Amino acid sequence: MGSMIKVVVDAMGGDNAPEAPVKGAVEALGEVSNLSIILAGRTDDINRELGKYTYDKERISIVHADDVIGFNEPPVMAIRKKKNSSIVTGMNLVKHGDADAFVSAGSTGAILVGGQFVVGRIKGVERSPLAPLIPTAKGPALLIDCGANVDAKASHLVQFAKMGSIYMKYVAGVKNPRVAIVNIGAEEEKGNALVKATYPLLKECTDINFTGSIEARDIPKGDADVIVCEAFVGNVILKLYEGLASTLMSKIKEGLMSTLRSKTGALLIKPALKETLKQFDTSEQGGAPLLGLNGLVVKAHGSSGSLEIKQAIKQCLQFGKEKINEKIKENLTIE
Repeated sequence: MGSMIKVVVDAMGGDNAPEAPVKGAVEALGEVSNLSIILAGRTDDINRELGKYTYDKERISIVHADDVIGFNEPPVMAIRKKKNSSIVTGMNLVKHGDADAFVSAGSTGAILVGGQFVVGRIKGVERSPLAPLIPTAKGPALLIDCGANVDAKASHLVQFAKMGSIYMKYVAGVKNPRVAIVNIGAEEEKGNALVKATYPLLKECTDINFTGSIEARDIPKGDADVIVCEAFVGNVILKLYEGLASTLMSKIKEGLMSTLRSKTGALLIKPALKETLKQFDTSEQGGAPLLGLNGLVVKAHGSSGSLEIKQAIKQCLQFGKEKINEKIKENLTIE
């Protein structure tokens, strides 16, 4: 990668497209000088949104793509049939080296399929995990895998642990990431067949800081920096996290607004409460990288606003700067 990082943004992906992707791209340009953006999608729609902003026109370009892959379309069929969709068009730019990364809030299934079959996996990587950062009391932790591989094997989880450790060390800046496997107890002999098969393999890894099992209740406490699991478990954890956070925020607001006395107290605690809750705001974390591919693909939440898109784009800069794919190639056993 040169000094200028080129990121493709799926302008048609997500509930708030094209408004949020375009605005997020413009905001990212305003904060990062060595960034250029390619917006993939319908040219007229994109230009209509760009007309709302002032930006460096030398650093934004458009690649036209007529088709949009919907959230409910069968992913494999959609990737095969809609070659001119914003997702496939953007991923092909990464595949052919015309861009360094691809960011989309579009169909998760299509992004996972496209990442595997359009961009392609690094040689030696058995499966590519989806790995979002989730907030904890001690800072962000990486949940790996949260949706890509529901029928994973022990060897897959070992690779997830290694890739996740590399990501947290070099992108998140955690010096010696603590790696733990999700389990129903702290004891080594507990767990299902997959966990029991994976645990001893992780213990043998000398290139990661494996700390053993982690129970779900200890994840928000920040007891691990890399949380390893297969995608079914990971997706349940992620969705529970999101639902609980939303419910708590709603109930806190309801309680603070319930009486004149509580409203007065709310005014006094508002600055401190806002700063505390900001630490658990998932929109600050950006998107979930699909690790182990020949290029970077980042999946943003389907309901992402411009802040999430902007943060996802900025993730790509650190990923490229630290040459994460090169480090994955060096650290995984390539046969």
